Amino acid sequence: MKKNRFLALALAGALTLGLLAGCGGDKPSASGNPGGDKSGAGGQPASGGVELTVVTSYGGDDGNRKQYEAAVASYEAATGNKIMDASATSNEEWKAKVLTDFQTGTEPDVLFFFTNADAEPFVSAGKVVDIATIRASYPDYADNMRDSMLAVASDGKNYAVPSSGFWENMFVNTKVLSDCGVAVPGPDYTWDQFLTDCETIKAKGYAPIACSLFEVPHYWFEFCVMNNGTLANQLDIPASASDAAGQKWAAALNDIKDLYERGYFPVNTLTATDPETVQLLAEGEAAFLIDGSWKINYFVDNYGDQLSDYAISYVPAKGERKASEAIGGISMGYFITKKAWDDPAKQAAAVDFVKHMTSDDVMSTFVTTEVTALKNGAAPSGLNPLQQAAADANANITGVVGAVQDTITGEAKADLFGNVQNVVTGKMTAEDAVTSAIALN
Repeated sequence: MKKNRFLALALAGALTLGLLAGCGGDKPSASGNPGGDKSGAGGQPASGGVELTVVTSYGGDDGNRKQYEAAVASYEAATGNKIMDASATSNEEWKAKVLTDFQTGTEPDVLFFFTNADAEPFVSAGKVVDIATIRASYPDYADNMRDSMLAVASDGKNYAVPSSGFWENMFVNTKVLSDCGVAVPGPDYTWDQFLTDCETIKAKGYAPIACSLFEVPHYWFEFCVMNNGTLANQLDIPASASDAAGQKWAAALNDIKDLYERGYFPVNTLTATDPETVQLLAEGEAAFLIDGSWKINYFVDNYGDQLSDYAISYVPAKGERKASEAIGGISMGYFITKKAWDDPAKQAAAVDFVKHMTSDDVMSTFVTTEVTALKNGAAPSGLNPLQQAAADANANITGVVGAVQDTITGEAKADLFGNVQNVVTGKMTAEDAVTSAIALN
């Protein structure tokens, strides 16, 4: 799709956007205000004056550098501890240096890093501490997070407390829906309701779905795959068109074919570009658009004076899937290293720091509409109407999973989506399209 995906977060559970701040106080604060258990292992208090070395990707040119610096300052003020910041810009050189530091024994006390396979070298080497181990001494550690949305390492354990990520869901033109007498879909929106709404919208002269099957059929493909399976098996790759995953993919293609045959896509969907079909929704000629969190800025930049005409809603669901389950992921999180954990002077301070940085209050300063694992969702301030609509929708998301198309080869992907036009027009069966693509994987 259109942004980097980090599919190690094959999260069995789609998209939620305060409980802990982890600094001072006698117990966790349900409001997310600075609070939190300051006792270390064995009931020892976390004394001030501890120096922690912290490495993050919030380098000087990062858009969230100011928020990071403010969060660190508030932690230092609340605890009397000192953060020795060694953050830099996230790139391949930075990744390599982080891994080298672990190899040479110069790793930090706390690391903000990718939660996918990039973390495997230090995870498999036993250089970071898993969340279950930390919770054995600090039961409230990361308890403001949805456990189902924690990244799972190759050993089946959770190590990182997540930050925020991307989402894909349904944009709607509220003026079009209002003119058609159709309600903005909620988190319980079903496929049957969607088909009924599309028929109503079509009868009023609008295009129900803004989509270029010529350029971007993959958004609908992802959700149709999920509609014919589950969040848990979304990332299964077919070995053939006849196995369970292959049948699911074929069913997804046939669902798209059904929408095409019903006339719910734009009349030029087989030749139009993505910008052209997005413009249909933006200018009030179409009702529904599946796209990602990055598209928010498109509407802000190009239609800033009519943002209240749009909302973020939910892709209709059928089968076992809930409409509140979506495509998305959280790519990075906070790790506590074994070195800090084994240091009696640093253990509680490191725990408090991660709790603070991942508290509802602090996370809300980093988040606009991105996915979070927070149970109560983030509460960012100063949002424009579309950002606020996205935040409201994401607060109801119950689980996210990565994009399955990002797990196959480029050749297989190009073949699969290139044949969508052939499937919807009846020139090729869905099963043959799956067989053709998998042969290139």
